[in-house]
Amino acid sequence: MTSTLVAGLDIGSTNIKVQLIDLDGREILVADRPTRWQVRESGTELDQDTVRQAIAEVLNDAGAQLDTFGPAGSVIGALAVAGMGESGFVLDGSGAALAPAIAWFDARGAEQLAAMPANLRAEFAARTGLPLGVQVPVVKLLWLRDNGIRLTGHQWQNLPEYAVSVLGGRRVLERSLASRLGLIDQDNDAPWPELLAHIGIEASFLPPVVDFTTDLGAASADWLPPALAGARLAVAGHDHLVAATAGGATADGRYYGSFGTAEVLVRVLEAPLSAAARTRLAEYFINHVHHVEAGHFALVAGVKTGLIMRRVLQLAGISDRDDRDRLDRDVMALPVAGSLPPEAITVAGARNDDGVLALRIAHDGARPAEVFAATLRHGNDELARLIETMDRELPPATGTVLAGGWVGMQSVVRARALVLPDLHASTRAQDTAYGAALVARRLLTDQPITTTESR
Repeated sequence: MTSTLVAGLDIGSTNIKVQLIDLDGREILVADRPTRWQVRESGTELDQDTVRQAIAEVLNDAGAQLDTFGPAGSVIGALAVAGMGESGFVLDGSGAALAPAIAWFDARGAEQLAAMPANLRAEFAARTGLPLGVQVPVVKLLWLRDNGIRLTGHQWQNLPEYAVSVLGGRRVLERSLASRLGLIDQDNDAPWPELLAHIGIEASFLPPVVDFTTDLGAASADWLPPALAGARLAVAGHDHLVAATAGGATADGRYYGSFGTAEVLVRVLEAPLSAAARTRLAEYFINHVHHVEAGHFALVAGVKTGLIMRRVLQLAGISDRDDRDRLDRDVMALPVAGSLPPEAITVAGARNDDGVLALRIAHDGARPAEVFAATLRHGNDELARLIETMDRELPPATGTVLAGGWVGMQSVVRARALVLPDLHASTRAQDTAYGAALVARRLLTDQPITTTESR
């Protein structure tokens, strides 16, 4: 008897992972591989072959696990891909990338940002809903153009959309990912002509924009495991928004917190805010973007706390789960404020326009647990500023679901409960991949994507 499963693939900043579930939403298996960024003199990048290899490895690993441990006779009927925004490829007609994908957290582009015409700079946040900075792909495109990459006559795909193309699907953009490019005017949902002209591209640089449940064809890559051959394909969308949708976050006044390399608060809106509100929010690096759900928008308030926390672990020589769990216990044994004088350890770097860990230690006794606790407090301070800003535009949030890799640490949950309202922590290991799998399920059934499970 054949058992039909669905798969969600998450192209994340730290790992590329796939989760298989059955049509009732039960989790069957997970496979993952590290995201193999290359750190070069110019910055942090992913080349095309590395991305393709990692996708092949993780899907073939899942196929092998399914053959060994999965339900007998299983086939994967559909696969949807979610993942990071603001990193992607400029592609020629054959699908070859003209340059590596630049990491969303890469700092290059400052010269191009400074040279942007004053009228475009002044209008940018109101039109696009995004704060103007080097993180926005528009600036990366200008850097590529100025460093010899010909953009005219070619097309862009974000990494999740590119993954679907690699699997055999049509070349498209998904709405929530396209919204993060900085090229779309939110008032008319079309490319911004003056900005296209400044970059030197035409509207055809952007493939067709589709909804997150659009069937993009059948998986046909010749390296796929047999169980995935012929699976229907979709782009589920931007990772934080996919996870938020799967976690039950709707326009009900709650935050959905996604805590990985970036720490993000999502607030779903039934209607867009005004251009003036978008400008005010952008001053605090809060994005106003299309949600994956058609007709809905989202505020996405992010900080780079996961990135600087990871660097604190590296500084302390912590590289595996056992050491991290030991550190977690040590932090929990401390008061939230730590046991040292208030100015003993100063941490900076979490702001979304920063991401550079800066530590100042002015006291003996700065053990790793004290430093990590100080880093958590710094993250709390930055989140509190974002929450205060959103509360000026909307009624205060009534609750929070917090998910992501860092939520496995009790010290993280304890810290965030001090600033996030009515906090409920996730227990699901792969929120984005699970959400993408629910999107894949929609290609085969009419079952909802949102789950009410408090994870």
